[in-house]
Amino acid sequence: MVSMDPATAVKSYQFGERAKSELIISSQLCLALAGFSDSERAGGKRMLLLLMESVRNELQFAVKSTGQSEFKKAIDFLSEAISLIESNQPDSASAKVAMAISASTTPAQEAWQVLEKNGLV
Repeated sequence: MVSMDPATAVKSYQFGERAKSELIISSQLCLALAGFSDSERAGGKRMLLLLMESVRNELQFAVKSTGQSEFKKAIDFLSEAISLIESNQPDSASAKVAMAISASTTPAQEAWQVLEKNGLV
């Protein structure tokens, strides 16, 4: 476990939980996009890419605010997912988003342990 102070633990937990929720939504939308009709797909793809880019920006803020390398891994997986959406492979993109979810969960779990150890939860 990475040692972190309680303030960083609070930020890491908040960023990790928020990223996890947003990435789960992104993954569900990747899968939904695969079922869109041709006339719906272009607009759906644009909206999904905007969402995923917003999540990536939040993850970049999480890296800067906490120094947690796992958030950087999540960014890398999400970037791969974005590329897959751009090349019309939403099922493969969903798998990459799942990897980003896993990476984002790690700092949140570590932070929870620090918060618990310090009697903050």
